[in-house]
Amino acid sequence: MAASYDFPQDLTDAQDELRQVRAELQTLYQRVPWSAEPLDAWETHENAWRPASRPASPGRDPQDAAEIARLRAREVELAGTIVTHAYWSEFAPADVLAARDALKRHQKQLADASS
Repeated sequence: MAASYDFPQDLTDAQDELRQVRAELQTLYQRVPWSAEPLDAWETHENAWRPASRPASPGRDPQDAAEIARLRAREVELAGTIVTHAYWSEFAPADVLAARDALKRHQKQLADASS
């Protein structure tokens, strides 16, 4: 049976917000052009071992670029908060990875327990 952890509320809140920020970033990246700057279309040479191509990109508008920057900064801030949280000092170094993995899955475990 998997170990059970009593995560502090601020740690689970940070993990939940990190999950939300990453989902928002993914949605935004799917909507905006693939290149931040205007670029011409391209494709690999016909003899390339892995053919690839991209359509021309008009670049991203300033509002989208600002939103991406804001979300990425928040993502880094939250990841830092989680990684450096004092809670991890309660564990032996060999056990921290399992506890951090459990934190990443805690929301799914709560949903499974309530159903």
